[in-house]
This record gives sequence, structure tokens and C-alpha cells, in this order.
Amino acid sequence: MKVLLLGANGRTGRLVMNQAIAMGHDVSVLVRHVGLSFPIGVRVIPGDALDAERVQYAMHLQDAVIVCIGGNAPWMNQTLEREAMQNIVSAMKKSVTGLLLVVSAMGVAESAKQSPWWYRYLLVPTFLRGITADKTAMEAIVRESGLDWIISRPPVLTDGNVTGEVRVLVKGEVGHMITRADLAMWLVEQLESRVYVGQAVVVVNS
Repeated sequence: MKVLLLGANGRTGRLVMNQAIAMGHDVSVLVRHVGLSFPIGVRVIPGDALDAERVQYAMHLQDAVIVCIGGNAPWMNQTLEREAMQNIVSAMKKSVTGLLLVVSAMGVAESAKQSPWWYRYLLVPTFLRGITADKTAMEAIVRESGLDWIISRPPVLTDGNVTGEVRVLVKGEVGHMITRADLAMWLVEQLESRVYVGQAVVVVNS
């Protein structure tokens, strides 16, 4: 499958890229900083997700898109993710790209009820207040897009290795953390699965 990845220079994005390659996908990345090294075979497209023309160019002939974009200052008011998503959705519609996979965060919308008290009442209103608001607006754009989409809402991300023990929370369950490696594996697996299309889900190790 031809996959466009945005946010490939981030810690989660790099793992998604490597996992997609390992599973045999044809990967393209849209990145602002092309000086970093990328695996052989990855199509590196210089550009910014906030540039609608570059997003449209990168979207040509893609089958699916994985978005791992995130702000660097989660406590500050920002519009990065919602503005980028507007460009991504518009480009996908024009290019008839099939599937949109998005990394959001636990604490957005109804997933707040699936977070532990310290996350909901201490982190979200303070350290995560800016990025939570941006992700909330971004998710609304995805939901209203008319595309096939899956939104993942990971809790605290850790840098551990792949455990292979990933589960999607059901109503009433509370989640605490997931490794970036496991999140990357789960995201890439969704390229071949239709189970969670049209859903926003919290994915956890524990």
C-alpha cells in the first residue's frame, strides 16, 4: 500500500515509518527538515503540512495517510493540528485517497472518562491544555470529512520496546500508558483492517 506519513521526524512518526517499511508498505514522508536521514526507499518530499499546495502534491496517488503531527509546546494555545488537518482532508478528497489514520490523545471528548483522575484533572487543564484544545478541533474536522478515518487516542507515551500487548479500551475502562513502538505497530496494522473505521479509540498497554 502507498502510505503518506506526516510527522515522520517526531519520535512516534519515526517508529511508524520504520514499522510501515517493515510490513512492506511504500512510504512517502512530507517533512520540513530533509537533512535528517531516512531509510532507503522512502520518498522524501520537502514541505510543510500548513502549505496546502505541498500537501496536495504529496497526496498524489497515495492509498492512505497517517498523521503523527503534534505541537512542541502542549501547554500553549495553538492551531497547528487543525490547520494541517484542513489541508490533509482537502487533499485527500481531491486525490481520492482511501484511509486517514490520526494520532490524537486521551482526554479529548468522551475519552476523558477513560483517563485516570490525575490525567484528567491535573495534566489536561494545565500541561496539556493547549494541545488538547487543538486536537479537539482537529478531530472535529476529521469526523466531518466524509472520509474513512480512524482516530487513535493514546494515553501517556513511553519509549519502551514493542510488547505486542495492545488493547482498545471499551466503555468504563481506564488506561494509563502505551509505548510509542506499540502505538506505531497498531497504527500500521490498521492499514489492512477495517475494524475501527469511523471510530476514535483509546489504545493502551495498561
